[in-house]
Amino acid sequence: MNRVIVSKFGGGLRADEGALADAERVKQAVEIIKSDPARRYVVVAAPGSSADGSIKVTDMLYICQSLFTNKENYQEVLDKIIYRFDDIVKGLGIDFDLDSEISSLKKSLLLGKVDKTVSHGERIMAKIFAAYMGWEYVDASKLIFFNKDSTLNEEKTFSTASEILNGIEHAIIPGFYGVMPNGDIKVFPRGGSDITGAVIARAVNADVYEKWTEKSKIYIADPKIIPDSEIIRQITYNEMRELTHVGGVNMLHEDVILLLQDVKIPINIRSVRDLDSQGTMIMSKIPEGTRKITACIAGNRNFKIIKVRKYGMNKMPGAGAKFFEVLGRHGIPFEHCLSGIDTMVAVLKSPKFDLRRNDILREIDETLKPDSVKIEKDLSIVAVVGEGMGTIKGTFAKIFNAIADASIKVRMIDEGSDDCNMLLGVYDEDFEDAVKAIYNSMI
Repeated sequence: MNRVIVSKFGGGLRADEGALADAERVKQAVEIIKSDPARRYVVVAAPGSSADGSIKVTDMLYICQSLFTNKENYQEVLDKIIYRFDDIVKGLGIDFDLDSEISSLKKSLLLGKVDKTVSHGERIMAKIFAAYMGWEYVDASKLIFFNKDSTLNEEKTFSTASEILNGIEHAIIPGFYGVMPNGDIKVFPRGGSDITGAVIARAVNADVYEKWTEKSKIYIADPKIIPDSEIIRQITYNEMRELTHVGGVNMLHEDVILLLQDVKIPINIRSVRDLDSQGTMIMSKIPEGTRKITACIAGNRNFKIIKVRKYGMNKMPGAGAKFFEVLGRHGIPFEHCLSGIDTMVAVLKSPKFDLRRNDILREIDETLKPDSVKIEKDLSIVAVVGEGMGTIKGTFAKIFNAIADASIKVRMIDEGSDDCNMLLGVYDEDFEDAVKAIYNSMI
């Protein structure tokens, strides 16, 4: 059976994603696609940041809609959007009816349909791409369906997309959006064109899902901190989810992994600037002996800790549920949680917490009658991630010895239950030193 690759170009979570920023990048993408006949289905994002400093078309579309809604002058921004697409069409030298596409965009804008307005970035780009390649354009609204609560209708999406695409030899598909039950266009969260690619890969049972980016590579540690850090060539789904969740590896929406992990479709992160490199392969299991460093390091600054202490809390039925219900009522997600006999700790990142701090503390006091509630800030989380590292003798000893030798105070320790990660909380000012110390202990 012939291999099938789903390739996705442009978009993503990073600000520097410009893989489809102009005509030359589109031409490069087409050359990549044609270099392997297995690349049969291609998902494209809206034009990204360009060399002249122009921001992403998606961002401009959001701005344009906001200006119109607030009855401000939006024409200048709209003109910039039109110019970006017109410049790409002219650079490709194709006959393309851009006027009708802009007319459709204006109708959505005037109707105040934000999601439909924003979706035109991907829709127009995909149509231009298809016209240049001579491939069939398939609109995402024919393939991707949402439920009334805006969650993905997986059953309908996978069955419909599979039926349609398996009857098409080659297809160009716009990323980022689908359709609601009432027919309205609905966009995914930012970085959602990645999700579209994963949906298509699963629907056609692809052998590989490729994400082509402008600059992104996944390193063992942040190269801004460790300049000579190596690129991660292979990583598991679980490891990638942990790295993405804790921050510092911000290039792949975590829903992509959730969609492909259970069907074991590998994800290949590739760079259009380094075609000779095979990039990073995300898979279910790393072949034994093929990776010389057993862990990767990621992290982020500016976390907060809320620590609730009450004598005998471990004997209070439902104490944990009550604590997290308070946070939930205020829309505050927790990044990590720890507990002891008399304490519960939540690690928070949400900016909403500062706005609702007094109400949250009052409700915790009313609900749990704690002996004390303490909030600490300026916390950095350093995550050491490696599949099964908790079972490797001496791994944690190396980490703690390195931290101690660097005279870094550890404010929090949390070992994941699946032996895949260890989290260390340190002061923000010690974050980079902690990353360096741990990295040097592993090489």
